Amino acid sequence: MTRSLPGPSDHVVVVGAGLSGLSAALHLLGAGRRVTVVEREALPGGRAGRLDLAGYRIDTGPTVLTMPDLADEAFAAVGDSLAGRVELIPLHPAYRARFADGGTLDVHTEADAMAAEVERFAGAAEAAGYRRLRTWLEQLYRAQLRRFIDANFDSPLGLLNGDLARLAALGGFGRLDSRIGGFLKDERLRRVFSFQALYAGVPPARALAAYAVIAYMDTVAGVYFPRGGMHALPRAMADAAGDAGADLRFGRRVTRLERSGDRVTAVVTDQERIPCDAVVLTPDLPVAYGLLGRRPRRPLRLRHSPSAVVLHAGTDRTWPHLAHHTISFGAAWRGTFDELTRTGRLMSDPSLLITRPTTTDPGLAPPGRHLHYVLAPCPNTDLGPDARAWTDLAPRYRDTLLRELERRGLDGIEAAIEEECLVTPADWQARGHAAGTPFSAAHTFAQTGPFRPRNLVRGTRNAVLAGCGTTPGVGVPTVLLSGKLAAARITGVPRPAAARARTAPAPTNTRTAPAPTKETTA
Repeated sequence: MTRSLPGPSDHVVVVGAGLSGLSAALHLLGAGRRVTVVEREALPGGRAGRLDLAGYRIDTGPTVLTMPDLADEAFAAVGDSLAGRVELIPLHPAYRARFADGGTLDVHTEADAMAAEVERFAGAAEAAGYRRLRTWLEQLYRAQLRRFIDANFDSPLGLLNGDLARLAALGGFGRLDSRIGGFLKDERLRRVFSFQALYAGVPPARALAAYAVIAYMDTVAGVYFPRGGMHALPRAMADAAGDAGADLRFGRRVTRLERSGDRVTAVVTDQERIPCDAVVLTPDLPVAYGLLGRRPRRPLRLRHSPSAVVLHAGTDRTWPHLAHHTISFGAAWRGTFDELTRTGRLMSDPSLLITRPTTTDPGLAPPGRHLHYVLAPCPNTDLGPDARAWTDLAPRYRDTLLRELERRGLDGIEAAIEEECLVTPADWQARGHAAGTPFSAAHTFAQTGPFRPRNLVRGTRNAVLAGCGTTPGVGVPTVLLSGKLAAARITGVPRPAAARARTAPAPTNTRTAPAPTKETTA
């Protein structure tokens, strides 16, 4: 059994109403704790925020939702359900991959449909390889979920269990690129099942094969989109928490933590002092450590994932060859990862994620208009251009990006833009994200599992961390689990969601918000 916080925990203050904080709040409420959530912005969501721009409803954070059952587990903690709060639309295809040679592949999550698409694209041998790969991904996921991903670690000895042997037997400690290559020979197909390592901050040639579990989430478990945009998920979680008795306080910036010895006794905001028995901190690690006044001792400095430039474009036209999610691969591959993780140069031949949410939900834009989200990975500010350099670089890079999109078939895109918002590493850094990246600490071997920054901080007995910088890591599913694991540190090991009875206080809807203001990014 892993450690839980000693002492009383009747009233817990959760700092941050992002996905991890809201997940923690729901699990704490389900265990009978009184919960106050403090959020600096005027709305919930954290990284999964919302920007309203002249009728365009823009998700400012993640655009890909997988493993919705993990979100449902948080709702179930208070006797609620995801389906009762959010309409989820399965995406078919989950992605469309477009390659520099002109080839196009639709990524389906249903096995027969995907095998048929792979056969059309690359032949019968590759389709058979895909089926073997799919079986392996399913086995890999089962070996990892409950003992490596959905788990708190107190030391590396926590790895010593039967699932470790199963993971090793599956080749999980080999290299991702070569393991995928054992199933698929077509280099383009191999990209489709390994590009996800980029967001973990490690090139496929160096990433552990165990990270193929992200490809399982994307290509086997399915990709979904909430009607109303990704921000509909944290908004629904906040509503469920409020209905279960949470005190939600928006527009409050935490300025310090009051302490008595090794315990936090109150959270102080720019408007009030909130006494507490325990605290969950969800800001990025440097901010959380700064509030605590201490940080863990690590033999090596944390390495951070690459960052991204994101162009949000509201347009008066669209391009039919785009799916909801389109991955536009450049010709370069290994060299791209060298630029992002070693030399610190902007991608010379970029691979881009283009999301068109109005494909699925036209209501996110004014009538007859379309919303496009273009994500271009780039070096973080530790390795590449720093925040000051982006002041001059941003408009030039925006123009370069639009020219590249024109070259890849989005003809007339610049003239079609009516409203736009460009987000660079400087903006991420200004929001408190270390190294100017929203993807936090990279998932190198030395920063994964029991070696990742723990959600307990030495020297503080009643504080626990949540979010993508701590256990288990980056991504919507893992951040939701991070909140659950933080709550478990306070309440003890939780029962399975299906077995929980609702034990939260009676609904009070004590949400406190400032006067209405323009919604901002989180």
